[in-house]
Amino acid sequence: MLPVTERKQIIDLIQREVIPAIGCTEPIAVALCVARAAETLGSEPERISVRLSANILKNAMGVGIPGTGMIGLPIAVALGATIGRSAYQLEVLRDVTPEAVEHGRRMIDEKRIAISLKEDITEKLYIETEVEAAGHRAVAIIAGGHTAFVYVERDGEVLLDKRSTLSADEEEGEVPLTLRRVWEFAMTSPLDEIRFILESKRLNKAAAETAFTGEYGHCVGRTLCCDREQRIMGDSIFTRILSYTSAACDARMAGAMIPVMSNSGSGNQGIAATLPVVVYAEETGASEEQMIRALTLSHLTVVYIKQSLGRLSALCGCVVAATGSSCGIVYLMGGGYDQAAAAVKNMIANLTGMICDGAKPSCAMKLTSGVSTAVLSAMMAMDGRCVSPVEGIIEEDVDRCIHNLTKIGRDGMDETDRLVLHIMTHKE
Repeated sequence: MLPVTERKQIIDLIQREVIPAIGCTEPIAVALCVARAAETLGSEPERISVRLSANILKNAMGVGIPGTGMIGLPIAVALGATIGRSAYQLEVLRDVTPEAVEHGRRMIDEKRIAISLKEDITEKLYIETEVEAAGHRAVAIIAGGHTAFVYVERDGEVLLDKRSTLSADEEEGEVPLTLRRVWEFAMTSPLDEIRFILESKRLNKAAAETAFTGEYGHCVGRTLCCDREQRIMGDSIFTRILSYTSAACDARMAGAMIPVMSNSGSGNQGIAATLPVVVYAEETGASEEQMIRALTLSHLTVVYIKQSLGRLSALCGCVVAATGSSCGIVYLMGGGYDQAAAAVKNMIANLTGMICDGAKPSCAMKLTSGVSTAVLSAMMAMDGRCVSPVEGIIEEDVDRCIHNLTKIGRDGMDETDRLVLHIMTHKE
């Protein structure tokens, strides 16, 4: 068992990274930044200017905004300025009403909102908001994390400035992890210290079950439950894993007013880290302790991989999240650390390179691809099958494999990121 101080560090890390969110976290983070600027201004803004990094812009273009029936950033910005409350964090828009949506539409029609790309920045998660009303002006900036405010100003008076210390703060607060340390924490921590992870099961399963009752996005989850599909794929633990995971994503990407438990700033990552584990555990009669430990293992594996990948990249987050759930499934199958490490290697050998082309309804299809590979990787690992170090980017040491994955996603795919954004913004 890890020492008490180390366990507390890791628990604090999980509780920072695994949090509830309503709606896609990129437009919601923009709404949060606008809300903070409007609160600082002290009145409803007459004009709003938003300047964003390319990755934020990419992830916010095609996704539904909760409670609005609308897609994209303008309505998120308008609602952030009017009914958003920064104290709600990633649930900033939970007080939305039809009247607020109509008021937001008028703000858009009156061209009071300007959204542009922030040039000459290296930070992939960057949101800068400037609001004006009655001769007063306020600015708020989020950078590095979806809720990480680094600058706030009103009429030239600086109220918060963490810009120069951002990198140092992140390094200071980072808990060093390895896959073995993740495994040891999940397997040996007292249950009462990690029981809180069951909230991810409650929220994300409820989101999936809501999606089964409605028309959300491309209805990937419901499609997998149809008679025709079940004649092809069967009605099994595997298909239920796929349907629950994709259904929760269907609802979230369509803008359903449903909270999900996110991981490392992404609701889809939280869904894919949670529901494959939950469905497998329930279908196989796992105990509550096994459920808690499997979920902890899955979520903390995702947090660990994201430490070196970064919040946003050209690599689809389902690759990382499904790697976590594959580890959780290995544990539920009766596997140990060596099998979990093998599952991680199998995942990296298979899914590395899947692009992120923004948040949108078809993300549910990518989650389905990710979690189907998670199940396959776990089954192979339990049968003693593991991609060898002579193949591709796989090495003997699993942590080096993980860093090969994140190096490709963080650095190697930068040009891919730029090309994807160019294609998305220059469609005929």
